[in-house]
Formats: sequence, structure tokens, C-alpha cells
Amino acid sequence: MKILITGAASGIGKACADHYRERGADLVLVDRTAGNGIVEGDVSDPSLWEGLDLSGLTHAVVNAGIGDAAPVHEMPFEKWRRVMQVNLDGAFLTLRAALRAIDRGAIVITASATAIKPTPMTGAYGASKAAVAHLARIAAAENARRGVRVNVIAPGGVDTAIWDGPIIDGLVEKLGSRKKAIAAMGADIPVGRFATPEEIARQIGMLLEEETITGTMLVSDGGFTL
Repeated sequence: MKILITGAASGIGKACADHYRERGADLVLVDRTAGNGIVEGDVSDPSLWEGLDLSGLTHAVVNAGIGDAAPVHEMPFEKWRRVMQVNLDGAFLTLRAALRAIDRGAIVITASATAIKPTPMTGAYGASKAAVAHLARIAAAENARRGVRVNVIAPGGVDTAIWDGPIIDGLVEKLGSRKKAIAAMGADIPVGRFATPEEIARQIGMLLEEETITGTMLVSDGGFTL
């Protein structure tokens, strides 16, 4: 197995890399942050994909993404474009490169529960993830006959660095620690907590390896969208 993972330096991407490193997979890791075998690069830069060796690729996790939070009427256009550039353009370029390289295998794209449930303050992020989810299903329909499966995972709250910054700073100050802030945010969803990156990585592994699943979205959100 040779697997491409983007956003591999932290969060879900790192958990996926650890999951498959333990299983002896040949890894191609991409992130804006270098280190531990990671190719440093911006997934939305076409030149990255022109220079990356994906020969023999069998699987891919299209995971790199960024967040932002603002009401639609207050979202600066430059921030909207940056979210779309990374989350949608970057996912398209990654998916296209993986589809060109994989003969038979599977791809999983990380979307979000906000692609399904209209959630205030997530206009750019939610819209980008809804677009990515639909792009994945189109790719699944186009490539199933040649033995390449494409699926989507739509996590809800996951304890990753995407929350760090203005989204959580107020709660950290109020409650005294990031751990308490994450716990408070998770308490509002039906299962009562955020998922761990390792839990999402195992679910991505299932979508990559179950050979009859394609064109599906696994909503792994602890009941957030109910």
C-alpha cells in the first residue's frame, strides 16, 4: 500500500499517518509544516502536484484544510477566498493528482458535518466542505468502473488544532485550560464529547479498505446533525 495523506503534520492527517505507518505502508505526506518525512507545500499550489512523485500510489486521504469563523455579512472576501483556495481548490488538485496516479485503490476526502447542517459562523468553511463532498461523489461515479473508490468522511467536533485561535480563546480564558474548553464544547452534542483524531483515522481506514464502499459519506459527528 502506498498512501498519500495531506494535512499530515497534525490532527486527523497525523493520526492517519501514524495509523498506516504502524501497518508498514509507504507514505507520501504533505503539509505546510515540514518534518518527520513530510513534504512541505501548499496543496492549493499546482506546482506542488507537478513535482510530487506519486508513482505506485494506491490510496489517498485528501485531508488538508483550514477554518475561519464569521457571519456571512462580515466575512472579508480575502478570507473567503483563502478558505476556498485551501479547502476546495486544494482538495481538487489533490484528488486530481491521486486519481491520475491510482490504478486500483481508494480515496477518502475529509469534509465536515457543517457541510450538512447549516451552522452559524461557518459560511466559508461549511460551503467549501459541501462542495468537496459533492466533488467526491462525482469522482466516485466517474471512477468506480476502473476500480477506484472515492468516499467522504464528515466529522463533527474533533479535538484538533483547527479550533485554536479566536474560536476557543474566550472559553480557554473563562474555564482555565484548552482541555476544559474542548470538553465544554463537546458537552453540547448528543454523545457528550468531541471525537479524537485517532477515532476518525480508524474510520477513514475502514472507508479506504472496505472494497464495496464508494460514493458514500460517513457522518461521524456524535449526533451533531440529528
